Amino acid sequence: MNTVKDYLDERHDKLDFYTKAITNAHGQNHPEVFDVRQEYVQLCLAARNGDNLDNNFAKLRKTTDNYAIPSDVCPVFEATYHMLASADSINQITALNK
Repeated sequence: MNTVKDYLDERHDKLDFYTKAITNAHGQNHPEVFDVRQEYVQLCLAARNGDNLDNNFAKLRKTTDNYAIPSDVCPVFEATYHMLASADSINQITALNK
């Protein structure tokens, strides 16, 4: 099973690009994406440091309303939330197996 760090590392280029792109494309109608971008950056730093990521994912769940996809967004927005939700799931599974 992949760790959260592995998952994020494998998708870093895509998620880094996507979290920036959705701020440009959807920031006006969905200002929470600016927080998502910052929380993603913090998540990556915490993962690299080997920190517990529970608080990072709790913030993302709150900011994204549990990764709810608004009806007026593009596929990149949707993919971003799906990847973040997958990373969150890996984190939760890892925590349960400890």
